[in-house]
Amino acid sequence: MLSASGTIVGSAIGVIPAAAQCSGSDSCSTTNTASVTVGALVDLGMSSETTTLTAPTGADFATGYVADVGPTFVVKANQDWTMSIKAAASNATNWTYTGTKGGVKPIGDLNWSVASNGTFAALTGSNATVASSASSSNGTDVSLFFQTSYGSSFAAANNRPGVYSLPIVFTLSAP
Repeated sequence: MLSASGTIVGSAIGVIPAAAQCSGSDSCSTTNTASVTVGALVDLGMSSETTTLTAPTGADFATGYVADVGPTFVVKANQDWTMSIKAAASNATNWTYTGTKGGVKPIGDLNWSVASNGTFAALTGSNATVASSASSSNGTDVSLFFQTSYGSSFAAANNRPGVYSLPIVFTLSAP
């Protein structure tokens, strides 16, 4: 049975015409060109999947926010790239609230920046550019900083006791 299969395969291979042939008495050469198409490649490493924000104190309500260090990223791309941030679609307007006091915290209460003393922007449901480069990268570090806003009123819905969570989507693209 094995020899019959070998014969059939041998016959099938023998029918395939050779694309390049060479013959000669002392030597013979043919050329084969190898080709590959490399597409856009990106890699986004993130230091942690969660960031525990600092719980506010009464004094923080007067200040208006609490500052925290967010995740850090390592960007690798084989061409120009853009890293963006937005709230997850499931939280397009408000943080998820767990509690019994009716807390409502808009996503814009989380502000972000790439510098601890930089200009902070409110998180939205649309992509906003965090960092970009017009060249490839083998490991660009990007640090993120948060400021969580709190109203000055202890009675404000965004200051009510409970647990607030907000999934944040970071996207690295190489256009």
